[in-house]
Amino acid sequence: MTQPLRPAAQRIQQLLAERDYDCQVVEFAETTRSSADAAAAIGCEVAQIAKSLVFRAKPSGRAVLVIASGANRVDEKAVAAALGEGLGKADAEFVRDRTGFAIGGVAPIGHATPPVTFIDEDLFRHETIWAAAGTPFSVFRLTPAQLVEMTAGRVLKLAAGNPA
Repeated sequence: MTQPLRPAAQRIQQLLAERDYDCQVVEFAETTRSSADAAAAIGCEVAQIAKSLVFRAKPSGRAVLVIASGANRVDEKAVAAALGEGLGKADAEFVRDRTGFAIGGVAPIGHATPPVTFIDEDLFRHETIWAAAGTPFSVFRLTPAQLVEMTAGRVLKLAAGNPA
């Protein structure tokens, strides 16, 4: 790439390097905000996109990061059961305050306040996956095992209404 990475993407690239991951952040001119957008830009299956969804735990107010396959709708009841408390929607201000990232660019690492993290077991159907890298235009490739390692996330069956 001839253009330098945006600051948030640079921060993720630096964190990956500091943690000895050889993942490379890639930025696109077009948005990678949605799973479909990201898959189209990358040239991979939508199911290989590790989409980050942030929820607000109720009543604690903790940030809950759910990293799901881009092809799946998340079963919020399963997440709440694993968490041990209810889930509420997180607005853009909550997401930015707790993660340091804008919606559509929430990376799995580098959060302002470390969230409780759950990872969709369906991501393990793929050798490589792609996660947001801090902006709605940046991603990086990794393995599902690396995702678990770097986030200390708990792997769960998170798909709602999808065939097994």
